[in-house]
Amino acid sequence: MLHLKDPSSSEANPLDLVIVGAGFAGLYALQRALSSDRTAVAIERGGDVGGTWYWNRYPGARCDVQSMEYSYSFNDALQQNWSWTERYAAQPEILRYANHVADRFELRPHIRFETLVVAMTFLEATGLWRTETNSGEIFFSRFCIMATGCLSSTNLPDFVGRDDFQGEAYHTGTWPHEPVDFTGKRVGIIGTGSSSIQSIPIIAAACAHLTVFQRTPNYSIPAHNGPIDQDYAQEIKAHYEDFRGLNRQMFAGFGAHQSRWEDSVFDLDEPERKERFEARWQEGGLGFSSSFSDTGSNLEANQIAAEFVRNKIRTLVSDPETAERLCPDQVIGCKRVCVDTNYYETYNRPNVDLVSVKDHPIERITPTGLITNGTQYDFDMLIFATGFDAMTGTLLKIDIQGRAGMTLAETWSAGPKTYLGLAINGFPNLFTVSGPGSPSVLANMIVAIEQHVEWIASCLSYLRDNSKQIIEAEVKAEESWVELVNEIAEDLVSNL
Repeated sequence: MLHLKDPSSSEANPLDLVIVGAGFAGLYALQRALSSDRTAVAIERGGDVGGTWYWNRYPGARCDVQSMEYSYSFNDALQQNWSWTERYAAQPEILRYANHVADRFELRPHIRFETLVVAMTFLEATGLWRTETNSGEIFFSRFCIMATGCLSSTNLPDFVGRDDFQGEAYHTGTWPHEPVDFTGKRVGIIGTGSSSIQSIPIIAAACAHLTVFQRTPNYSIPAHNGPIDQDYAQEIKAHYEDFRGLNRQMFAGFGAHQSRWEDSVFDLDEPERKERFEARWQEGGLGFSSSFSDTGSNLEANQIAAEFVRNKIRTLVSDPETAERLCPDQVIGCKRVCVDTNYYETYNRPNVDLVSVKDHPIERITPTGLITNGTQYDFDMLIFATGFDAMTGTLLKIDIQGRAGMTLAETWSAGPKTYLGLAINGFPNLFTVSGPGSPSVLANMIVAIEQHVEWIASCLSYLRDNSKQIIEAEVKAEESWVELVNEIAEDLVSNL
């Protein structure tokens, strides 16, 4: 692994940029910095590039946005030369893509791997940021870009006896790099979010018995994944600029390949509605949510879409009681809808059980398994699919001090506020890529990342061209942005 040998950073000779993270956001930020003749270093806690796709190696891990859209658009040669093999790319292929990008643009020599940023301090006297790592290295820079990812800090609930389990224990967000063998084992998995929905069918097919502990059921749409249609891929490549342009204008930054309708659920009679929903279901993927224009803004319309999915679950799952436990009762689309391969069908296997812990939470982890509702469950392996400390988790793990020594944790004690999800009052020259208040995980992350990195790059060019040294979000700008975001959110079904 190549490491940066001499960052040439001191208070007298600072870098232009310190970038925290070498996932897709950090790689693009580094590429833009170097191509603009800026001095930069990226600091990455992992042993290689890839971010989310470096850490999340659980069985079945793959993207829920189609491959031709979940990829960089900033370099035409890159997007023309790279060929995806599946409609929805799996983790190994996405990681190979990230490595290809790092090699193609010669980014590795500028990345510190296996290094944690522990503290960042804004020095008001010089207008510089001082960044300290866990190895004691100090970097001085004029600007900092926090490319730390929205889902990079795992969430591990503080179950009583959590560390008592004597069998194999894993979290889907920090899965081992070597294969995990499920053969002949009794496996318990806690959680039914995206990582669990993707991994359960594969684990169930390999283990002796699988028990799934579910608190809140999720809506999931089949992916209908398979080898990518090469004629389809070549057609997109022939008009990639137009295709990307259409995606950038779409609400979530993807879906330009799908048919789009502007009509209401109520414009069609029930058989026609079902036909529309069925067409989207058979097409698969996140596009189901855009079957009609008003399922995200009208509660009655939303529940018509939700009931269609619930009826699908009832059809796919043989046992009526299990089917009802798998049926969500919340609005569809409030949380990002999941995309699966044979998830619901897996509950028809004789070696799979579903246990609801909504009314009877897990009481404790034991040396041999766990206890819930007074029942002891014994396992050889326990998997925590309990998600992430999303959006702010990684940022708040770093001791970030802005003006007057105010920490980011103190500044956000009542909740995070940003301008555009990019800048924070009191923290000059520090930018967050897809930070709180941005589309982030509700959108195609690659599109959101490119938009933010390009905004930052343009901002830095403006500062350089106009001999400006400092830029900082005003309180009024933050408040106006939060007000706008809340105004938009008020029209969505999650607030009705």
